[in-house]
Amino acid sequence: MMLLPAPPPIKPMLAKRVDALPQGEDWIYEPKWDGFRVLVFRDGDETLLQSRDLKPLGRYFPELTAALQQLPARCAVDGEIVIAGANGLDFEALLQRIHPAASRVQKLAAQTPASLVLWDLLCVGEEDLRGTAFFERRKRLEASIGHANPPLYLTPATDDRNIAADWFVRFEGAGLDGVMAKRTTDVYTPAKRIMLKVKHKRTADCVVGGFRWHKKGPGTMVGSLMLGIYDTDGALHHVGVAASFKDARRRELVQELAPLRLEEGAAHPWTDFARAEPGRRVPRASRWSRDKDLRFVPLRPERVVEVSYDHMQGRRFRHTTHLVRWRPDKDPQSCDYAQLEVTQPYELAQIFGAHQGDS
Repeated sequence: MMLLPAPPPIKPMLAKRVDALPQGEDWIYEPKWDGFRVLVFRDGDETLLQSRDLKPLGRYFPELTAALQQLPARCAVDGEIVIAGANGLDFEALLQRIHPAASRVQKLAAQTPASLVLWDLLCVGEEDLRGTAFFERRKRLEASIGHANPPLYLTPATDDRNIAADWFVRFEGAGLDGVMAKRTTDVYTPAKRIMLKVKHKRTADCVVGGFRWHKKGPGTMVGSLMLGIYDTDGALHHVGVAASFKDARRRELVQELAPLRLEEGAAHPWTDFARAEPGRRVPRASRWSRDKDLRFVPLRPERVVEVSYDHMQGRRFRHTTHLVRWRPDKDPQSCDYAQLEVTQPYELAQIFGAHQGDS
């Protein structure tokens, strides 16, 4: 049992989304990393990696074990586990780590090693810092790990809003999805949306290729719309879902989409999972959703919706999109990848190596 001043489990402090970076002198800005949120606890030889939902993560990232010895002998820190790929942060590679077979995890740890990016210090030694202002916690974190070696990193930070605005534009090419803003005086408040996050927001036209029923069961309400985009060869890729509807609208969609439903066994771009071409995205279950019924109702790909999204992860939307409007004026074949804004790659090494210890 860990006898730390801030012992596990601790729910991480959260962020609320805003449209713009806040003004004023009492803010510290950081890149918003796109990985697995993690709280790390160390008490001598004992370490624990805790996920956002209070589950242990350590067994999935054995390559981080040695790096954790660079932390103070007794401490609790907050941060993110990320994997840097050839084109920026690779969230898909992170998802593959959640595997029951230790041999598989060990193989992936060697092939796609993870990094740990830290941004907050909850306790050190015998001191509980959760009631201390963030500005002070940041200075203590810099003193503790400012000279750590990879794969342990201190996140870049600045109090210059202009630099943060530049990060917001440039760092997206490395797979980061926005900028965090934290008040210098804020204490660490578990499970509360104290921090601010500014994320990219864009729109895209997508084909509705199917839907999933609401958790109340088939025939009740539409749970989510399944979105598709065509590639240059005319293949329809599953790129994400739209799911933000009120219950009344969910019931209306059952009737509206009924004429598009295909007969049992009818051909559809996403129903033959087993023979999907390499590189083509079709709906599949993830290891995070083993207990969910992910069967879907295929539709004739004839209706188009405009959705808002923050950023792409490879060839799909990284997060759930939001329905903006139906586009009956749009040809489904016009819903292609060419419509999407492309962000130029930005070397992760420039982020990992920049502004270490600045605030």
